[in-house]
Amino acid sequence: MKTITTRRSIRKYQCKEVDNELINKLLTESERTQTMGNLQLYSVVITHSDEQKRKLAPAHFHQPMVTQAPVVLTFCADFRRTSTWAECRKAQPGYDNFLSFINAATDTLLYCQTFCNLAEEAGLGLCFLGTTLYNPKSIIDTLQLPRLVMPVATITLGWPDETPELSDRLPLSAIIHDETYQDYTPERVDQFYHEKESLPENIQFCQVNEKETLAQVFTDIRYTKKDNEAMSKNLLDTLKQQGFL
Repeated sequence: MKTITTRRSIRKYQCKEVDNELINKLLTESERTQTMGNLQLYSVVITHSDEQKRKLAPAHFHQPMVTQAPVVLTFCADFRRTSTWAECRKAQPGYDNFLSFINAATDTLLYCQTFCNLAEEAGLGLCFLGTTLYNPKSIIDTLQLPRLVMPVATITLGWPDETPELSDRLPLSAIIHDETYQDYTPERVDQFYHEKESLPENIQFCQVNEKETLAQVFTDIRYTKKDNEAMSKNLLDTLKQQGFL
């Protein structure tokens, strides 16, 4: 059985279907995840068809696993179902606001993570796509998501056809704070990031990108201020379009 200490993102999959019965079993078990007010503020769109996967691919920057994986699951923050239920029961829903989106997004990500854990325990491989919030409008159009439904997470799913190396992680001391938050001094930064920056693959990462430090790779190339601001505007526009702002 896999454990969390050996989990890795899988981007290459066997040409073997993932049985719907297994997917439904894992999704059902995942419903035991904690949820705000027991409302389960999420929905999942399951994509099997090659045509739909091709339509989703541009939103995820054409990462190969989107079309190569047997299944793509899009986890959506969903206040539409709850609002419709309320309207059908002589109640007046008030969930067309940002707080409601945050609550639904939290529910959705918790549910998604539980599903990921159970899927990996079952021997499946997956990759969490951080691109979902970069291009939500395209996903909304492709999946025909109505008002008060917003995509927040996507995973590709299948039987692994690779065993990549484990990615590095910061030491526990870098993320825990006793009693109150302890700010990061240059000395603490040196202590926490020394091992990460000394890894051969990260040194090579700097060389390939012609940067002096690993941090510069992230700020100047991977996650730039310009891109973050543009995608933030797009995200806010989409939240307004979907009725959360």
